[in-house]
Amino acid sequence: MIADFKAVEVISLFVEDLQSARHFYTGLLDLTVVYEDQVSCVVKLDNLMLNLLQASEASELVTPRQPGAAGDGPRFMITVATADANAMFSELSARGITFLNGPIDRPWGRRTAAFTDPAGIVWEIAQELPPAE
Repeated sequence: MIADFKAVEVISLFVEDLQSARHFYTGLLDLTVVYEDQVSCVVKLDNLMLNLLQASEASELVTPRQPGAAGDGPRFMITVATADANAMFSELSARGITFLNGPIDRPWGRRTAAFTDPAGIVWEIAQELPPAE
């Protein structure tokens, strides 16, 4: 039933280099591993889990389609809310993360900054700005 479609539980990210992705999410972003095997690593945020899945194993999940090729450009972006975009930008930059842009005040009322993980997945941090007067 669509009424049961209430929250995202897991996002599967198809990665080319599992160890590099694991280091990014556990070492740089401080996420906790909740499951791991030879082809995947699941990390937990407060409200959902990310399944870092070796791209060569992804076909089974999306058959009859094939996963997009690495290097074809961003396939989607994940936005994470933060109370202070500048502080988060500084902390992540200090951890060695290179940002694509930001922090930028957007016309839709958010201050944002975007970066990519080793697989090319784009992440955005977003702070809600007070209404303009």
